[in-house]
Formats: sequence, structure tokens, C-alpha cells
Amino acid sequence: MTELSNAGGPAVPDIRADYMALTRRRRAYSGVLLIVFVALMAAGFQVADDRNAGGFRDGLHNIFAFPAQVIGEAVEKAALLPGHLVKFFPALVETINIAAVSTLVGALAGLVLSLLSTRGLARFPRLIPLFRRIMDVMRAIPEIVIALVLIFVLGGGPVPAMIAIAFHTGGALGKLFSEVNENADLKPVEGLESVGASWIQRMGLGVMPQVAPNYLSYALLRFEINIRASAILGFVGAGGIGYELKNAISWGQGKFDEAAAIFLLLFGAIVFFDQLSSQYRDRLTRGRGAP
Repeated sequence: MTELSNAGGPAVPDIRADYMALTRRRRAYSGVLLIVFVALMAAGFQVADDRNAGGFRDGLHNIFAFPAQVIGEAVEKAALLPGHLVKFFPALVETINIAAVSTLVGALAGLVLSLLSTRGLARFPRLIPLFRRIMDVMRAIPEIVIALVLIFVLGGGPVPAMIAIAFHTGGALGKLFSEVNENADLKPVEGLESVGASWIQRMGLGVMPQVAPNYLSYALLRFEINIRASAILGFVGAGGIGYELKNAISWGQGKFDEAAAIFLLLFGAIVFFDQLSSQYRDRLTRGRGAP
């Protein structure tokens, strides 16, 4: 006869047996999922390799051929490198400007959407699912797709890139900001509401002082991402240093020294802003005196 506990419930051995059975079931499910994932990856790789112009394995030994050509030509024309850096620096500034403006516009859009989609803070609580779906759509559409459509409508240049990156940034930061809002203390908001403050006043005085450091930290992180995104969009004609890099690579041998200079500029800018924003984010999240 099964032994019962003092309270009349199931005995400890029964609970342990049920727990071990549940654990084994979860491990079995995880193993099956892992096998299915590996099978799908292998099948997908095989399909991609079959449809590729050349076999992946056949061309694997040439993976360093292009970098070797770029470095070799850059070394041969090392005397021209300073001039190339000066020549393409304005394009780098244009890329940084695209990233900065798109981050600012996207952060403002994300701020508004996050406040409208957070329970306890939303101006229109019934429309919270609508604003969340809007952010989902903004995050789901890649920047390059938006940029290609806008280039067809507006023509090439930095404006399509800025709009495309700002659109995606608004959805991404809106999601992050809304998670920050959910941890905000609602007592200041309730106090302001009790004295007749408007919704904008409640958000500006009761919520923003609490969440502003995290907002700025996420915005700086997104600025780093947008620098890389704006450089990539240059390959589709959206201006900036990416456009110059595309032209240099497309030209082939004879222009690889310019491509190397552009790589150096882009790499240096990304490292610089990454370190700069990391320091500011550490100060915002840990305090000015933190190590």
C-alpha cells in the first residue's frame, strides 16, 4: 500500500518519481527538437549549396583570396593611403549623420509608442494591442527592404537610408522602452493624476525622470548598430561610405587600395563610437563613480 504523508497527500517517493518522470520527458522532447533542428540545418545547407553558382566546399580554399588581393594592393600603394583617407572622410561623416538622425527620429517614435503600449501608462488602454502590433511590424521589416522601396520612389541618396533606419529603430527601441516602462514606479504618476495633471505632464514629470537613463543607454547602443546599418545600405545606393565601398569593390583590381582605406575608416569609426557609447552607457547604468 502506498505510503501517505502526514497531511494525507502523496508520499515523498511518489513526488520524487513524478518529478524524475517529468524531467526525463523534458529531456526527450529537447533531444527530439535538437535532432529536428540539426536535420533542418543540414538539409538547408545542402539545398543552398546545390543552388549556389559554385560548391561551397570547392571554393572554401579561396576564402582568403579576396582579402589577400586587397591587402596586397594596399601595401603596394601605401603612399596613397593618407590621400584616400582624406578623400573618403566626408562619406564617413555622411554615414555617421545618417545614423545619428535616424537614431534620434527613431528614439522619439519609440518613446511615444512605448508609452502608448505600456499598461498603467497608456493614454488609450484599449489601443495597447494596436500600438504593440505597429511596433512588431516596424521591427519585422528589414531596413534594406524599406530602403530599396524608397530609393525607387525618392531616388538614391541619404534620405531613403535615414527613413528606413529610423522606421526600424522606432520599432526596436519602442519594444525596449516599453520593457523599461513596466518597471517604473506608478506612485508619482498617481500623485500627479490626483492633482489634475494631464497625460503628457504625468509622463514627463512622473515617468521620464525614472526611465531616462535606460532610454539613453538603449539609444546609444542602437546608434552603434545604425552606423553599421547605414554603411550596409550604401551598397544599394543609399549614399554614405557604403556606396563608395561598393564602387571600389565593383571596379576590381586597381581600386582595392581605395577599398582598404574605406575599410580602415569604417572600422575606426565603429570602434571609436563603440568605446565612446560604452563608457557613457556604463556611467548611466552604474553611476558616474563606478569603475
